[in-house]
Amino acid sequence: MYDVEMEESPLFKNEHALLPEYVPEMLPHREAQIEEIAKNLEFAAKWRRPQNMFIFGPPGIGKTAVTKFVFRKLESFGGGRVKTVYINTWDYNTSAAILAKLILDFEYFIPRRGLSRDEMLEKLVEVLRKSKKALIVCLDEVDQLVKKDESALYELLRLDQYVENPLGLVMISNYSDVFVDIEPRIKSSLCVEEIQFKPYTLQEMKDILTQRCKEAFRPGVVEEGVALLCANHAVTRGGDVRIGLECLRKAAKISELEGSEKLKVEHVKKVLKDVKSVKLEIMRSMVKGVEKNIIELLKKKDCMLSTELWNEYKKEFGNISQTALRTHLKHLESIGLIKIRQSRRVTRGRKCYISLVKRKVFK
Repeated sequence: MYDVEMEESPLFKNEHALLPEYVPEMLPHREAQIEEIAKNLEFAAKWRRPQNMFIFGPPGIGKTAVTKFVFRKLESFGGGRVKTVYINTWDYNTSAAILAKLILDFEYFIPRRGLSRDEMLEKLVEVLRKSKKALIVCLDEVDQLVKKDESALYELLRLDQYVENPLGLVMISNYSDVFVDIEPRIKSSLCVEEIQFKPYTLQEMKDILTQRCKEAFRPGVVEEGVALLCANHAVTRGGDVRIGLECLRKAAKISELEGSEKLKVEHVKKVLKDVKSVKLEIMRSMVKGVEKNIIELLKKKDCMLSTELWNEYKKEFGNISQTALRTHLKHLESIGLIKIRQSRRVTRGRKCYISLVKRKVFK
């Protein structure tokens, strides 16, 4: 093994502070939401049932960061009586996967052969009883769970039939209508308080990026105007904080390559055309099977008629019914990856045009 000494950056104090998953010690302009979420969850530390919540709003405006921030505080000051578990349902979108995740987060072993869903439910009940802790679960991107396996919600909601531990759910989505078509028995059990997150203003975005600069960079290395330019770029492209953070990160890399001792406005200007957005590229990378094939076909052409897409799909990937294709198209539209536009009624009926959503793409 070579003993390699890492060279100290002239700019960065903590580069991790610019990563999307980083949760800072301060979250400017989300104090009201932090207080409301904390108020609803603090009952768990008193061995009382917390209030289930549904948090919604556009991507990249602090929903996940605020929830993780409150979770961190709750575990720190809950006297060891509260266990919080964050789950992104892009990665865990079945009942079995979520139950396994919860058991493993309590540091209990699951046999390699695997367990049935009922066995895992029994195991989780056993784990909760032994832990003597309240459990609060965050289901991020909960719309994915609703689409794939809404019974997973029912499993979590009925846990309190078997244990005395206080249990709470925090569900997050970009969409406000996630539960509109959910099964009635699940909807009636949710009892959620809705918390809406609204987009940041330009000044708020500037304040957030200024705070991140203080955490990420050494004192005095960020030129006046850098945070404002990055904030403006983020606000004009959907209001996603991650866009502003990526502007800062890429501009800092250019500054380092040029041997500059400061992060300047001119460095930011060099990266603006390349920093568009994060969301769709992440989502596109996660789709699989038929839906991934549809995305690949639509990349080849700006717009396709539904019948044309169906024929191209059969030619490229094999037979699929029109009904099955429509189901996948509806799902892709619901998560914002494609647009479906119908023409006005003509003599031979309506024509249906399918195209990729091209905004918010990251190079």
